[in-house]
Amino acid sequence: MKELIDLFVTFARIGVCTFGGGLAMLPILQAEIVDKKGWATEGELLNYYAIGQCTPGVIAVNTATFIGYNRKGIPGGVIATVGLVFPSLVIISVIAGFLTAFADMAVIQHAFAAVRVAVAALVVNTVIKMWKTTVKDKLCACIAIIALCISAFTDFSPVVVVIGGALLGMTLPLIKAAKGGGHK
Repeated sequence: MKELIDLFVTFARIGVCTFGGGLAMLPILQAEIVDKKGWATEGELLNYYAIGQCTPGVIAVNTATFIGYNRKGIPGGVIATVGLVFPSLVIISVIAGFLTAFADMAVIQHAFAAVRVAVAALVVNTVIKMWKTTVKDKLCACIAIIALCISAFTDFSPVVVVIGGALLGMTLPLIKAAKGGGHK
């Protein structure tokens, strides 16, 4: 029971701090789940996040569900998910009553613009950290660059990009090994 409460409180804290959607949640997940709690390694977190992008639903919720499930099974998945969305439900309910009256104010619009910029900076920082820890060789670098280009310049679904990356990661070393070059 204590770990379920810890899951709820941890994901509620993450939910309070997650402005800007699933991508904005990644640096917070890194700090809380990997660095502070040790509930997952950096690689596991990236796997949860990748699966969260490929499954139907909100990335942040899917990722919280996977982490909670990994910790405490179905109850853990449910509790982590509820913990993540609970602050948003409360905040949205309160803001909805007031925002319509203040949404056109310049100071509110500037505040939202500043939050978006800060979230973008956090995402860039996380991408740099992830690059340093996950791109181990030229093959990984090529796959990362190809995935970035496809996702930035086409309308391909993230599911296609992730599955394509997985297929490249599995087949290219096999082809290299078959030609006598070995693989990692």
